[in-house]
Amino acid sequence: MPRRVDSRRIPGLNVFGREPGAVLDVKLDGVEAARVVATWKGQALRVLDAVGWTASELRARASGPDLSLFLTAGRDVLYAATEVNELAWACAEGVLAGEQAPELSPAIDDVRSSIEAERNPHLLVLEAEAARRGVAFLADDREVSLGMGEGSLAFPVADLPDPGAVPWTEVRDVPVVMITGTNGKTTTARLLGAIVAAAGRTPGISTTDGLKVGAEAIGSGDYSGPEGARRILRDRRVGTAILETARGGIQRRGLALSRVDAAAITNVAEDHLGEFGTHTLDDVAEVKLVVARALPPGAPLVVGAKDPALLARARAAHGVVARFSLEAPDADGDAAWVEDGRIVLRRSGKRRALLPVHEIPATFDGLARHNVENALAASLLAASLSLSDDAIEQGLRSFASGLEENPGRANLLEVSGVKVLLDFAHNPHGMEALVEFARAIPAERRLVVLGQAGDRDDAALRAMARAAWGLAPDLVVVKEMETYLRGRAHGEIPRILEDELRRQGATADQIVHAPSEVDAVARALAWARPGDLLVLPTHSNRREVTELIRSRA
Repeated sequence: MPRRVDSRRIPGLNVFGREPGAVLDVKLDGVEAARVVATWKGQALRVLDAVGWTASELRARASGPDLSLFLTAGRDVLYAATEVNELAWACAEGVLAGEQAPELSPAIDDVRSSIEAERNPHLLVLEAEAARRGVAFLADDREVSLGMGEGSLAFPVADLPDPGAVPWTEVRDVPVVMITGTNGKTTTARLLGAIVAAAGRTPGISTTDGLKVGAEAIGSGDYSGPEGARRILRDRRVGTAILETARGGIQRRGLALSRVDAAAITNVAEDHLGEFGTHTLDDVAEVKLVVARALPPGAPLVVGAKDPALLARARAAHGVVARFSLEAPDADGDAAWVEDGRIVLRRSGKRRALLPVHEIPATFDGLARHNVENALAASLLAASLSLSDDAIEQGLRSFASGLEENPGRANLLEVSGVKVLLDFAHNPHGMEALVEFARAIPAERRLVVLGQAGDRDDAALRAMARAAWGLAPDLVVVKEMETYLRGRAHGEIPRILEDELRRQGATADQIVHAPSEVDAVARALAWARPGDLLVLPTHSNRREVTELIRSRA
């Protein structure tokens, strides 16, 4: 029998379409997806008819052993919509087991009560008026806001004004950018923030590392989902919003906004496979391409051109793309690349050469090729916002990519003659980019710290170990990540990592183990001597690791 594993509401634009609704995730456990979908649809139509939701649409998405069942619903009744979907599934389970379709009563009475208790017609009227006036509408359980940033007004959900009482002349939107991808999102967002600041606007940035308005941090932690976006969009200091938009947030809740001015997909690589029905690179790309649906017609989607498959999918999904790559493009259209050591932009058919790459601190004289790509993406996004070339050059020059500006992303320090490279590399693709940079840094000996979260399959763990071994390190410190076991047994991940390292040729004296991330860094520092390079991917304890490194200095 297939089994239910999750049920949730999706308020924003999502992989199923533009409408809000409720989704129920199912493990097929060997049952044919088409049979399950047909049975669920039959029972869902019964429930929808019983509650009077005859306009709701039913959609399904299958990948591997996973099936997602989605029904559209009004924004004001999304919690009740999950109950509608759950009742439909409970009925479908009985039918799939060979039973007669059960009676809806008395369960349907509870669902009707939930719908009536949650209904908020004032919210829908206000949403419709905001749409008519062409300004953003953001809603959550506590608050509703109109407009964005400097032009936003917020109201409690329980006390919404009539549209005629809203001072609409004070309401307006600000430019908004969404940045998604497997790697490079945070650095690209921060580089673009520096360009926006150079243009005289106040950037508001939400990332996996926190929230920042101008130079002020207003929140720490992972804010790459809709909650972080709403906090930035409701801050009345923000003149341009830059929203890192991660896969998990898109799948759990959809996009925070249905319309943006610019969007980018930095790259697509294997990461978090198996979560929410993403089992292949095509699945990952499908989720990330949701941001393209928020772009207005004719606005280019900024895409990394290193991946031809992603580029082709982006063209098919949106039609208009702007490409960035280290090499000159082989086709017309908006693009950014490096030529004769300089950033080159082509926009609306006009080509101009900007600053030399070596003048961008984040690229470390061009050695950090992944940050050259991030700078190219940020430049294209800035051009999409009609920011000047002067602002682009000034912003890229001003961004030092140190612990203050870009914590945990390619931070190269020197401590008592030892070079230390801190980074967030958390998947094979990111580790490969980090290793490419690290190999270009002169050193007498090299050490890498290696660990991974437990929600990756064995193949992904082994790929991570192979990527790290590409550094040809003298020593590998394999760390346990206690807070990221995610269903794995203690010691299981380090054993798999070590096994793959040994397969790649590592000897017993080239591998040591550490019980935690902080202990791994302490062992690395104790081993190091002047002239060495320590490559320290840091995932959960960056503050403690940074303090430990500084104490060594």
